[in-house]
Amino acid sequence: MVEKMIRLYCRKNHGRKGESLCTECDPLRIYAFERCDKCPYMETKTFCSNCDTPCYRPDMRESIRNVMRFSGPRMIYHSPRMAMKYVMEKRKKRRQQ
Repeated sequence: MVEKMIRLYCRKNHGRKGESLCTECDPLRIYAFERCDKCPYMETKTFCSNCDTPCYRPDMRESIRNVMRFSGPRMIYHSPRMAMKYVMEKRKKRRQQ
């Protein structure tokens, strides 16, 4: 999901076409995958935004936040099932708090 969001952001904001990402977005994609691979909660959590333990460096956190802010609302057109799942999980998390 995060890769789709980064690709959408790069295509719309940096004018990239096809599979290649720009020099700003490709390191972010690699970093996001590294974080997912090292996450101790990956087995039980659904989305990083629902996690109470931030694992991104502050500079990367700001970059991924910008990507999510842009791509999140547009994901309903690109991946409707995942977008709906995200909304449902977010509501569930809010009710638990």
